[in-house]
Amino acid sequence: MNIFSQKNDRKRTFLLITIPILALFVCFNTIPLIRGVIYSFTNFKGFGSYDWVGFRNYADLFTDARVGKSYLFTIKLAIVTTIVVNIISLILALGLNSKIRAKGFFRGAYFLPNILGSLVVGYIFNYFFTYIVPALADMVGLQSTSILASPSKAWIGIMIVCAWQAIAMNTIIYISGLQTVPEDVYEAGGLDGATGWKQFRHLTFPLIIPFFSINMVLSVKNFLMVFDQIMALTKGGPAQSTESISYLIYNNGMAGGQFGFQSANAVVFFIVIVAISVAQMKFSGSKEEQL
Repeated sequence: MNIFSQKNDRKRTFLLITIPILALFVCFNTIPLIRGVIYSFTNFKGFGSYDWVGFRNYADLFTDARVGKSYLFTIKLAIVTTIVVNIISLILALGLNSKIRAKGFFRGAYFLPNILGSLVVGYIFNYFFTYIVPALADMVGLQSTSILASPSKAWIGIMIVCAWQAIAMNTIIYISGLQTVPEDVYEAGGLDGATGWKQFRHLTFPLIIPFFSINMVLSVKNFLMVFDQIMALTKGGPAQSTESISYLIYNNGMAGGQFGFQSANAVVFFIVIVAISVAQMKFSGSKEEQL
């Protein structure tokens, strides 16, 4: 009887721990999500009364040039930043996983950007791009303006800030993957003449594919949802050239009187992110099976 009593007490304890967490999740995640879906079928402005408009908001999304421009910008930023971050992170991980002095210090130093708040980092880089870089250019006799003031180059500044902060976590994940590779594999590969690039291509990379897949999925998702960096650096400008989907939803939905329309945009954006993530996981899974 004591054994059964202990099992029941343990289950009751786990249940008491789970219920409050589940209640908070439903209250602050599920209910707002459902309400957002409901508002997407209305002309709600964020206040006052509203009328049902059916699928009109969803139809208007595909004819709104500003929405289309924000999707193109966000996808371009996500793809380029994901490639840059994962290349640099993998190179850093290979270096930090080797036998070098002060390895722990360097790992901590590279992880520091991830601890800082995105808005704080964004404002610091805003000052850097606006005042420091042009001043340095003037010192060497070059005329320069802030990269954030150029409609064609402002996205590069956002990409640099996003990459600088994201590299830390990706590097840690790659280091974790590299540490799972047995030394025997490298010894056997060395006997077969696999060194340098051949060793990485045929031995290291195939064995860390699961970690590469995780980084790719997380990177694309995070960069598609970019918001803080744009808020701190450009606020969607100049001339709406750096307006991401998340910023457009926030700006026009909360302050622009398009709550219902942007709720529909948010629903579509959610579906797009889920679809891209699932496609990435399936593609990565097929590659892992082939290896």
